[in-house]
Parts: sequence; structure tokens; C-alpha cells
Amino acid sequence: MMTLYVSPYRRAARMGRRLEERIPTRNVSAREKVLAVDVKADEEAYTISALIPGIEADEINVEILKNTVSIRGEFNDDEENEQEKFLVSELPAGRFYRELTLPTALDSSKVDASLKNGVFTLRVLKAEVDRPKVIKINTN
Repeated sequence: MMTLYVSPYRRAARMGRRLEERIPTRNVSAREKVLAVDVKADEEAYTISALIPGIEADEINVEILKNTVSIRGEFNDDEENEQEKFLVSELPAGRFYRELTLPTALDSSKVDASLKNGVFTLRVLKAEVDRPKVIKINTN
């Protein structure tokens, strides 16, 4: 009689590879960093906030399509002097990108974007059809 040993580690690794093959990849370059954001919702709009230090307002690209918001830009790299060597380099550098799919359609004609002290804030109104309506009842 032949005994067959199946390693649980090898089996888990194989399952992980199969799972990775089935998950669709995002359309983000390997060099682009994912921008961390906060998203708040109220009855009328979504407010998206992100820390983007050292960037000018005209260096940020925002696109809105249906219920998707895309934010893209690039952190400026300081000119590196060959005589200076970094001991620690933790400041952001390179391109960043973030795409958010929100639960409701957006009104791209009513957008307010601001950049103050490195904090980027984007307020996008929900489409009129997705906003809750208050109906008053007459008692006549």
C-alpha cells in the first residue's frame, strides 16, 4: 500500500496563487502610490479629504464619472545632492493615485475642491435622484 503525504503549507500556497489569478488587477502603475483618504457622507454630499503636503493645487488632477472619483498627482522629488546621503527617507515621493467608487451617483457640475496647508478637500454633491426627499403632509 502506498502512502501519499500532502503538505498543508503547499496546499495553502497553491490556493493563494489561484486566488490571486482570479482577482482583477487595478490599472495603477507599480510606481504609483495609493493615496490615503477619508470619506464622509451626509444627506447632500460626499466629502473626501487627503493629506498631500508639498503639492500645488494645479498639480492635482481630479476626475468624476458617474459614481467614481479619481485623484492623481505627483510628489516633487527634491534634487538629491550626490555628496549628501539620506539616513532616513520617509517623505512621500513619486506619483500617487486613488480611485473611489461611491454608493450613489454624483453631480459633477457641483464640486468644491480646496487645498489648504497640505490638506486636500473635495466636496461632491450627490445626484438629485439619489438625495432623500422630505415630503410635507397637509392636514386640510
